[in-house]
Amino acid sequence: MSGQVAIIGAGVAGLAAAYDLSRAGVGVTVLEAGVEVGGLAAGFRAPHWQWSLEKFYHHWFASDRHVLGLIRELGWADQVLFPRPTTVVYHRGGFHQLDSPRHALSFSLRNLGVVDTLRFGLAGAYLRWTTRWQPLERVTAEAWMRRWAGPRVWEVLWRPLLEGKFGADNLSVVNMAWLWARLHVRTPRLGTFVGGFQAFLDRLADVVRDQGGEIRLGSPVGRVTAGGDGLEVATLGGAERFAAVVATTSPSALTRLAPGLPPAYLERLGRLRSLGALVLVATLDRPLTRHYWHNLPKGDGFPFLAMCEHTNFIGPEHYGGDHIVYCGDYLPPEHELMRAGQDEVERRYLPALARFNPAFDPSWVRRTWLHRAAYAQPIPPVDHSRAIPDLRTPLPGLYLASMSQVYPWDRGTNFAVEIGRRVARLVLEDLDGARR
Repeated sequence: MSGQVAIIGAGVAGLAAAYDLSRAGVGVTVLEAGVEVGGLAAGFRAPHWQWSLEKFYHHWFASDRHVLGLIRELGWADQVLFPRPTTVVYHRGGFHQLDSPRHALSFSLRNLGVVDTLRFGLAGAYLRWTTRWQPLERVTAEAWMRRWAGPRVWEVLWRPLLEGKFGADNLSVVNMAWLWARLHVRTPRLGTFVGGFQAFLDRLADVVRDQGGEIRLGSPVGRVTAGGDGLEVATLGGAERFAAVVATTSPSALTRLAPGLPPAYLERLGRLRSLGALVLVATLDRPLTRHYWHNLPKGDGFPFLAMCEHTNFIGPEHYGGDHIVYCGDYLPPEHELMRAGQDEVERRYLPALARFNPAFDPSWVRRTWLHRAAYAQPIPPVDHSRAIPDLRTPLPGLYLASMSQVYPWDRGTNFAVEIGRRVARLVLEDLDGARR
């Protein structure tokens, strides 16, 4: 065998698993279809930029203990920056800060009144305090918020955010445990890595290589099949045999890669629903706003879910003086914009920038990039924990570690690190057991 364990995907979960396995002395081969490591957290760079920029907007929260713990373990804590950018929400024709208790109280008193402000505060305090998320997944976020925070709080604050995130069709589906997870641990302090996320991921990949692991870029996997004393992995370079295979792909991708899995398991994977992501990145010759993150209600005519002015988080001096904005959305994989040309996306998205700054003119735009991913945001319905597949699949030696399995937590690099390290522990246990 060229390596005891194959890892499909060099995203954050795959690299975290490869780091722990190679550190334990296990032979690891990481197979990545793309031309760089990082997956959804990968970045790109214009020639005059000092830092890379994430294709899909990313940041860390101060409470992201898994990824920040890994960084401390690697001795790179001094490379993590925590600026304090501002985030705002759109309501009744204007943008309002809600990223501190003072701002939240001021907004609530003006727009909700005393009674609903009290209900809003008590509900929020309970969700920050309680650790029992299991009862919350038995009810939708809408039903819970309407009952405990009040109908007005739901309509003014939470409905626009969830409708923007999941779309109107899924608004009545998402369970309360998912919203609890976002409110329970997230902080207003947002962080990044010096040089961008790609700099962190490239350094992590180098550590995996230094520990004896192999990372093959441009190596898509065609099929995983059982046979003999292990699993056979078919790539462009031919078939190879491994003792174990960790797939960090989407569940639907695993159904294509391993059709030999039991039909009932394949059907279970097929029932897991998710949205894709689309992001138009534009560089401007001047600032657009004063804020970093803008949460937007689609019902008010915005064509996307969020506008993120990245250079109000990390200064334009790192990007050759460019001012960078993201226009991002989660969309069904079959949505027309997931197949549309970049010109069409620009035609729909760029005029909306005038709603953030009435002085905006298309001549401000220097360059644009379009990034899309078919699998980005899992949709968690009521009692979703019953649908989550185990990291060990029914095919011995084959493991699945995907964003759909970090539930009740939300997608992101922090829980990608957690699930990657968790699946590595299982692989080590099983390999050790097989040797005995």
